[in-house]
Formats: sequence, structure tokens, C-alpha cells
Amino acid sequence: MQFKHPEILWFLLLLLIPILVHLLQLRKFKKTPFTNVAMLQKVIAESRKSNSLKKWLLLSTRLLLLAALVFAFAQPFSAKETAFSPRETVVYLDNSFSMQAKQNGISLLERAIQDFLKSVPETSTFSLFTNSESFKNIDVAQIQNQLLQTEFVPKQLSIENILLKANTLFTKNEGSIKNLILISDFQNSLGSLPKNIDNFNLNLIQLKPDSNQNLAIDSVYVESQKGNQLELAVIVKGLQEDQTVPISLYNKEKLIAKNAIKSKKEAISKAILSLPLQTAIQGKLEIKDGSLSYDNSFYFNLDDQPKIKVLSITANDANFLNRIFTEDEFDFIESKIEQLDYSNIANQNLVILNELTTIPLNLQASLNAFEKDGGSIVIIPSKSINSSSYNTLLTQLFGVNILDTYANEVSVNKISFEHPLYTNVFERKVENFEFPYVKKHYVLANSSSKILSLSNENAFLIGKNNNYLFTAWFSEENTDFKESPLIVPTFYKFGVNSLKMPTMYYTMGKENSMATVTTLEKDQIITAKNKQEEFIPFQQSYTNKTELSFIDNPTKAGIFSIVKSEDTLQHVSFNYPRNESELTYQTLSLTSATINNSVSELFSKIASENSIDAYWKWFVIFAMVFALAELLIQKFLA
Repeated sequence: MQFKHPEILWFLLLLLIPILVHLLQLRKFKKTPFTNVAMLQKVIAESRKSNSLKKWLLLSTRLLLLAALVFAFAQPFSAKETAFSPRETVVYLDNSFSMQAKQNGISLLERAIQDFLKSVPETSTFSLFTNSESFKNIDVAQIQNQLLQTEFVPKQLSIENILLKANTLFTKNEGSIKNLILISDFQNSLGSLPKNIDNFNLNLIQLKPDSNQNLAIDSVYVESQKGNQLELAVIVKGLQEDQTVPISLYNKEKLIAKNAIKSKKEAISKAILSLPLQTAIQGKLEIKDGSLSYDNSFYFNLDDQPKIKVLSITANDANFLNRIFTEDEFDFIESKIEQLDYSNIANQNLVILNELTTIPLNLQASLNAFEKDGGSIVIIPSKSINSSSYNTLLTQLFGVNILDTYANEVSVNKISFEHPLYTNVFERKVENFEFPYVKKHYVLANSSSKILSLSNENAFLIGKNNNYLFTAWFSEENTDFKESPLIVPTFYKFGVNSLKMPTMYYTMGKENSMATVTTLEKDQIITAKNKQEEFIPFQQSYTNKTELSFIDNPTKAGIFSIVKSEDTLQHVSFNYPRNESELTYQTLSLTSATINNSVSELFSKIASENSIDAYWKWFVIFAMVFALAELLIQKFLA
């Protein structure tokens, strides 16, 4: 027991006064004679005994009364040793998408906020942070509205970042008791908690939903093209055995396709939706699921593809290129070396040097600048070349030199199927392919990056940084490559890969980049916008295109228009990452942390640790009881 005013206890010395009064017997008795004293002798003895008991009872009640009053004024209390230490409280409230899971009909985040607002004392000061916001030294009244409007965010802080953030909100006062409270569902993706924490007391509140089942649209891709139809594959995760879920496809707000997806043993199911080919779509896929809502929608877009600009600088006939680079997909230009407009090179996506005898220095300079701006170059040598001019350019583009000419007939017998040039070209690795022959070819000093190889182990086609070099000329007397099944997919992919086409969708939280076929004048900018959000992506302008990068934006999933000077160039879609869709949780069993079942339970414990039990009221009551006892003794005890 402790006392608020221990100096008042000195008044206990006053207890000596009633003791002295009773012991010294200050009052003297006067003798009165009676005629028959012997007859009253017994009555006098009994009266003396009764009077003595009364005095001792009165002495006791007065001593207790006085002592009770002294103790009451000294204000005794009991409390833990830490009750008077300064306290700091920092709260982490998880508002990631996994907190959309429901418990008793409401989301875990709503449950946590309601319990928090009910449990925290109105007068207490604390700091609070979520995955997206931070508040320092506030009370419930100041933060109540913000908490009730807290939104779910795709960003989930790791446990390491949570602890680092909490340290910045605590003061450096070593004498204060620091409590860190983590309110979360503690998914496995959060990361492991440390075994030892010395800086503060760690308190964990794990909220769990009623069910761990959740459906999610995981990804979308074009599976195949059949006639005039495009087969769109939709991957859905989380289906239970024999579960069937309808899936809908919208173009903007219009429903254009619907299908049902059924579960498989692998827990990853696929639905196929058919779309008309060459149709521009701002697509939104939807399923219905009562658990997490953020992964029930998926955005993608299929825009009208811009024509790819191809320039062939030729010394000979190149009709085979006209047949490959058709007008529906390519803007193909052929120019003789003598009639070449050098300023036109910068506006192309792909430049083909078709059997030039020599490569002039001014053409080399233009090609180097074109390549640095992201352009793609394909070189087909001629039968007789100026080795010096060729090697200068080849060293800069590929790091190789032409050493010699190999004059024996060989065949192209090996294809690098893993190279991006042949991705999705062959269904499988072909063994009995009808390979072309080559009678003469050039030998390179370094041909490590071979895409097509000859039977003598020399290279027929090499590539580096989207630039390509053949080692033989294409005349009919030298090779039948122009009649080979390889020529069309090879040159077609040269053209397609020369422009980085926008993908169907991007995942937020990563550094995404895309190219748009436009150039920027001075002070011009490109913006990305939809009905909810507008921002300026990082942009780098080249001579024939503009590269856009998306890092911190957008903040919400959806389809955005890429706009330049009020003109919509194309569309780009963003989706939230799906790493929280699988509801798997940690089993908390740490000796370095206190694990609680609810917010109210934790704050009740904290309140009990801070509580002070005062006893002065009890001593006032005791004083009144002893005063009443003295009155009763005086009245009823003779």
C-alpha cells in the first residue's frame, strides 16, 4: 500500500491523547455512605466491572476512529510499479485488401475500427498508422472520422517496414513504457515476426474471417486465333470441388460475353471467351464472390494496333519484303541507296539494309542515332561487300567482325526456339523441319548470340538488342531461304518486335513501361486519365515514339486513356496485385509478444496495468462506523 500524502501519518501520534486520558483516570469518584452497605456490596462490584468494559470499548472505538480519519486524509492506494511511468502507444491498423474478408457479416477492417473506437479511452493520446496514412499524437475525437473513412489499399507493409515505421513514431525517452499494437489478419505474405524485440512491448491482435475461401480472377491472355474469332483465356483461382461460377465480360459498360467456369483438381480453372478479331475492347471481367471484392474484377484492353513503320534500303529487288510487310499491319517503304532521304530514317521502327555493297559514313551515323533512339536494324549483306564499312557498323551494333567467306554448301539446321524472335511461332520443337541451304556465307569473329545456326556450327542469323545480322545474301543462286517456311515468321517478328506493343494489362506496384507511336513537341506532355483519376506518367520522347513509365501511379485499378493535347492515343489497363487473394494466415506463438483475441481485451489489460486503486473512501466509511459504534456504546452500555 502506498500513500499520496504520507506526511499526514504523523498525526497518528494523536492516538496517545485518548490513551493517556483513559489510563490516568483524571476523574475522581466521591464516596457516598449507605445505611446498609453490606446489602449493596454485590451490586457495586458488578457495576465496577461494567464501567471498566465500557471504558475499554470507548477507548478502542475512539482510537480506530481517529486512525481511520488520519489514513483517509493520507489517501492510501495500490498500483503496479509501472503505473506512474510515462506511456507511449503506437497502433498499426492493417487496411490491405485481405482485410475485406468478413466476420459476422462485416469486413475485418470495419470490425477492427469499431472495436478500436469503443475501447480506447477518450482522454488517451496515441499514434496510429496504416499502410497508406500516418497520424502522430492524436486522440480518438481527432481521428474518428478519418478511421471511419479508411479505404482498402493494395499496398501491404512488410513486418520489417511496420517495425521501422513504429520506431519513428516513438520518442527517444528511455524512461517511458512503449506499447506497439498490431491489428491485422497476419497473412503469410506479411512476413515473419522477430523472435526478440527490446525497444517496445509488442501486442498482437489477429482478426480472422469466418471462411478462408476466396475466388479471384488471376490473369487473362489471348490463347488462340480461330478464323475471325479471338479466344480469350481467363484464369480463376480458389474454386472448390464441383463449384461453378459465372463470369461476365463487359466492353466499357456493355455486356458482350458470358460463360461459366468450373473447378478442376488443380484449383486453377480456365474459361474461354470468344471475341471478334480486330475489335477494340476496353474490357472488364467480373465474377461474384462474397469474400474479398478487390479481385472479383479484372481490366484489360485491346486497342486498334498502329501500323509499324518499316524502311528497306536496298541495292537489289526486294519484292519478298513487300509480301511480308503487308498494308494491314505495316507502313512499308522501299528506297534505293542513291535516293535515300536520311531524315526519314528517324521516323521508322525498323530499317532493313538489303544487300548493300558499302555502308556510307553518313548512313552509319544516322543508323547509330536511330538505334540509340530505340529503333531496330536488320542487315542482309551483299555478295561483295566493303568489309571496312561493314565492320565499323557491325562492331558498334553487335561487337563482331566479318573475317572470311565460307564457300562450301551447308544447311541451316538449328533454331534457337527460346529466342524471343520465335516465341509462340512453333507449337513444339520441330525435328524434321525443311531447312534451307546456303552455298556461301560470311564467317564472323564472334557469333555467340546465334539465332539460326548452320551445319558447320557457324551463324546464319545473330541478334543483339533487337538488331539482327544475316551472314549470307539472299540471291537464288546462293540460298533458298526466301522460299523457306522460316522467312515469313522471321521477318514478321522483326517488324512486330521493332515496336514494343502495349500489353493487355499491367499489374500495379511494379515499374511498368510501354511505348506509344507519337512524338512530343516542346512543352507537350502525355497524361493518363479516366473518370476517377488523372496523372502524368514519366515519359521519354524519341524521334519516332515516346516511352511511358508507371511507378507510383495509378492508385486505383481501371482502364486509362493515354491523351496528348486532348487526342486519345490508346488505352492502358491496370489491375491490383493478387498476392493477398489466397487467405492463408500465420499461427502466432511468440514469447516476445502478447497475443490478444480482440481490441477490447487488449485495452482492458492496458487499463488494468495503468489503474490505481484508492482506499481513502473505505477509511472514511470505517470512521463513520466507529463514530456510530461509540454512540451506541454510550447509549446502551451502562
